[in-house]
Amino acid sequence: MDRDDVDRALARLGAEHEAVETSLLALQDHAGRRLLEGAALSGVTKERWAAADAAITRLWTCFDAYSGALAAAREIRERRRWPSREDLAELTERLRGPGVVIAGAGVEGAALAERFSLAELVARMNELYAGSLDVVVAADAVWSALPARIDLLGAELHRTRALARSVGVRPGEHPSGDDLEEITAELAALREEVIADPLGFWVAVAGSSAPGGGRPDTGRYDRAARALDDVRREVEAVLTVRQDAEARLIALRDVLSRADRTLAEARTARGEVLAKIAASEVPAVSGPPTALQEQLAAAAEYRRRSQWHRLSPLLDALEDRAEEELRRARESLTAVTAPLAVRAELRGRLDAYKAKVARHGMAEDPLLIERYDTARRMLWSAPCDLRAAELAVLRYQRATAETLVPRQPLPEDHRPVGPGEEDA
Repeated sequence: MDRDDVDRALARLGAEHEAVETSLLALQDHAGRRLLEGAALSGVTKERWAAADAAITRLWTCFDAYSGALAAAREIRERRRWPSREDLAELTERLRGPGVVIAGAGVEGAALAERFSLAELVARMNELYAGSLDVVVAADAVWSALPARIDLLGAELHRTRALARSVGVRPGEHPSGDDLEEITAELAALREEVIADPLGFWVAVAGSSAPGGGRPDTGRYDRAARALDDVRREVEAVLTVRQDAEARLIALRDVLSRADRTLAEARTARGEVLAKIAASEVPAVSGPPTALQEQLAAAAEYRRRSQWHRLSPLLDALEDRAEEELRRARESLTAVTAPLAVRAELRGRLDAYKAKVARHGMAEDPLLIERYDTARRMLWSAPCDLRAAELAVLRYQRATAETLVPRQPLPEDHRPVGPGEEDA
């Protein structure tokens, strides 16, 4: 190397020295490193931090050796403005040759001491720095992301537990109470594990060039958050039941009362049908829903005792069954009164045809009077034979139609041909 080569090499190595020193001081002051030094670590983090801490120690050792070698080279260069051939030879050896000896700088299984050139020593320091920084950055990222979120979720859990207790959702009495206990235990265990072993919650991302090269694993936290959301919705539903319980109970009583009245009407109508309609199959009418009344009484007792978690599912079931009972009662009434509806329809049809006959001035027709009286006697007598009455109404309709349609004379061309006319 000539003088210019030496000066350029010293300038480059000096710049690298400043860069390494800046990085080392930043690593020394990094919040993640300080946390790692003071934490009671376990698991993956304990193993990796032990290796990283040793790497940082070796890094300072290498840096001190590098600083000493660079200072010695600079001292030689500063002896003369124009260095001698011997000075240049010595500088060349110091700047390019493997003249720096590092005791214990090798990795496991390597020699206890290694020799490096200044360029090789910079590469080794960069390697040690990158590995150590990955551990520090990853641990700091997990500690920055998860514990605070766990604490916020814990505060939400505390509020949900208080609300749950106020509506009777307790462990052993309601599934959501048991879920709250499990979430509480999970969050406590998760926080303890995150603090002790943050790298156990780090997911590496392939191909990333950023320090750490990954992201915090929030899977367990997310599952706990979703479970708490489910419990909170259940507790809010129970709270809504507490607020709406009285109105819902009143509405239930009203629906069941309407069902009872409808069934009573159906039973009365069945007796009337059996008395007024002959040869008709009338379905039986069931009694009032006593089981629903008992459950309604149980619901009122739950409300009185503020057992909202028991009242909530019972009210949901009762509302569905009460509506079904009302629908069944209405169908029963419709089925029972069907013969009366048929009789009413036949009566209306008979009267309508009588009015039509009267409008056409045919009210005194003997056939129509006879058939009308027959049908009317059947429809207004008790018991009424619906089948025979319907046939009587149909006969009256046909007679009416035949009477009201005038007979048209046949055209000349369609008169019957008399004897002998065909030959004429």
